[in-house]
Amino acid sequence: MASSKLSPCLIFLQLIFLLFVFNSANAQLKVGFYKDTCPQAEAIVKKVMDQVMKVAPSLSGPLLRMHFHDCFVRGCDGSVLLNSSTGQAEKDSPPNLSLRGYQVIDRVKTALEKECPGVVSCADALAIVARDVTVATMGPYWEVETGRRDGRVSNFSEPLTNLPPFFANISQLISMFRSKGLSVKDLVVLSGGHTIGTSHCSSFTSRLYNSTGKDGTDPTLDSEYIAKLKSKCKVGDQTTLVEMDPGSVRTFDNSYYTLVAKRRGLFQSDAALLDNSETKAYVKLQSAATHRSTFFKDFGVSMRNMGRVGVLTGKAGEIRKVCSKIN
Repeated sequence: MASSKLSPCLIFLQLIFLLFVFNSANAQLKVGFYKDTCPQAEAIVKKVMDQVMKVAPSLSGPLLRMHFHDCFVRGCDGSVLLNSSTGQAEKDSPPNLSLRGYQVIDRVKTALEKECPGVVSCADALAIVARDVTVATMGPYWEVETGRRDGRVSNFSEPLTNLPPFFANISQLISMFRSKGLSVKDLVVLSGGHTIGTSHCSSFTSRLYNSTGKDGTDPTLDSEYIAKLKSKCKVGDQTTLVEMDPGSVRTFDNSYYTLVAKRRGLFQSDAALLDNSETKAYVKLQSAATHRSTFFKDFGVSMRNMGRVGVLTGKAGEIRKVCSKIN
């Protein structure tokens, strides 16, 4: 009798367990998350980005980095896109002041809302855009996992402690990446994203005028490169832009590693890749490659790894209608 009374209870518990497992599986990121709810989502993003890249190819670097800057603060939740009436959002923080292209994400989101209202998150839009600008600059294609939801919090102070600074040493870089669940290989591979885009002089002039070498220069920086940079960037220059990968600024390739191997990485964080055996070996491998080698494949893998950091799924967060403000 006792067992027969327990049977309905056991059945109920089993159903609850199965429902939990189903919802948990449903909450995970996956390729094709929108195949039923918005099957044209990625095609819509690509159409907008094709139009943007034709007229503003210089936005490829900033848009790729915007996804990185989003994921390293509160996870990949679109919080970098939020506005603050008091200037206290992530985008107002010094590490994010160089980001550009917010209006492009707004344009993408408007197109998605027109086709599928309230379905595709801003965080997912950022991830897809990052892939599409990489492809547009002749870089690798990878399948983007989707299913992220948008966060409701964006704090001025958090980028200061979560984003790896351009002056970071290798120990700091490894520690910051590991804190996000990313490996040493992810660090050196994702650094390769510096193959496209530009930087303000202010991000690296301390290596030219206020370092430990001769005439205040950084002894880890190639002397000829120092001379070229000094001709472009004077003391206190806050506005001049310099190519991070000279001669290849709009082409996604492995030439970044060739520069780093020759001690011509623009930032101290680039030069730091030569201070660890694993990262140095990867730099040497890619710099010696006569073709793309493994870098393109590795970059897609590491971008997927980064895209999983701290995501909100299931019923967490929200799907913002406008990326710059919570619903």
